[in-house]
Amino acid sequence: MAEGALDFHKYEGLGNDFVVIEAARDDAVTLDLARRLCDRRLGVGADGVLLVLPGRTAGTDGRMVVINADGSIPEMCGNGLRCVALHVARSRNLPTGTLRFDTDAGEKRCEVAGNIVTIDMGVVKHTGDVSLEGFTWSLGDAGNPHAITIMPADRSTIESVGPRVEKHAHFSNGTNVEFAIVKSPTEIDLIVWERGVGITQACGTGACATAAVAIAKGWVPAGNEVTVNLLGGPLTVRMTPEGHAIMRGPANFVFRGSVPA
Repeated sequence: MAEGALDFHKYEGLGNDFVVIEAARDDAVTLDLARRLCDRRLGVGADGVLLVLPGRTAGTDGRMVVINADGSIPEMCGNGLRCVALHVARSRNLPTGTLRFDTDAGEKRCEVAGNIVTIDMGVVKHTGDVSLEGFTWSLGDAGNPHAITIMPADRSTIESVGPRVEKHAHFSNGTNVEFAIVKSPTEIDLIVWERGVGITQACGTGACATAAVAIAKGWVPAGNEVTVNLLGGPLTVRMTPEGHAIMRGPANFVFRGSVPA
């Protein structure tokens, strides 16, 4: 690394892309620098920055902190954690294995097998229903907030309604917004307006929250592994009897580089 430069690695999970930076301190990347790194014209280009920090819990392999493209800090990012798990596995020359990471949504266990990462996302649940902006929303908690609807919406409607619901006064810290189509008892199509980012190619917590809500609402039967088709491709989600969401999907290394710190 050149003096005054910051090393990074670019990863993506179903097109949800991130700048991954190993750091010793939370303030190694300022919010302004994160916004500049994520800029797709003037920076590296990404949906967010992922800091890989020393773990706080004994025995963990690190801690993940997420900074969204707009500089906000969410509690959790499922696609991001798959990318972090793959990055740490690659750095240890570990093609398969189990890793554990601290996050702001609790400790998460990751199983790495090549570029496929399976994560126990913890308890994910339906927390209620609300009507806003002409839509009925089922609320989900995946360690971060989600508002999910199965009412029809085209792309222009999603681009209009998504940001209004994200920042609605009903949600004190904002919310991720999901537009779902239940295709079968084992398959859901999903478009996500991600808090702090906008429409993304994929959202792991959104897929888990949608699967949990779909089971709670009876849109799909309990016990099935659900394929959630996002814009960037499919994730699979299995809900355990204890209410844990087990998410499986790919992550890929794209390139590495350095930028002025």
